[in-house]
Amino acid sequence: MTIMKVTLISGRTINQGTSKEYGKTSQQYYESVALCEIDPDDLKELGISESTNVKISTAFGTVTVRADASKRAPHRKIVYMPYGPWANLIVNPETHGTGMPSFKGILAEIEPAPIGEPVFTLEELLKQTFGKT
Repeated sequence: MTIMKVTLISGRTINQGTSKEYGKTSQQYYESVALCEIDPDDLKELGISESTNVKISTAFGTVTVRADASKRAPHRKIVYMPYGPWANLIVNPETHGTGMPSFKGILAEIEPAPIGEPVFTLEELLKQTFGKT
């Protein structure tokens, strides 16, 4: 199995912002946030296609999300995730007095998720992480 070292960045997207209007437990929000964007050449190097589930690990945690081919390529070895609970699990929770964690420049590893490993819904993610929803 291929494991790729990458730099993770996170930020707002128009889809993430507008889908919150449906509620954070909505299908629209889930589809717009529980993902990462990967350079198409990196997808090839990982041996996966778009919409494959991938596991992203950092020093702060691990999460499984759907991989999308980035339309803003090329940006080899840089993976983008929209702000949201999935990204929050793998960024440094320390805010250094700013009240906001750093969502940019995080060293990470990405690999294809084991076959059948799902991308959890928000409710499942909360239950797995905190033992409740």
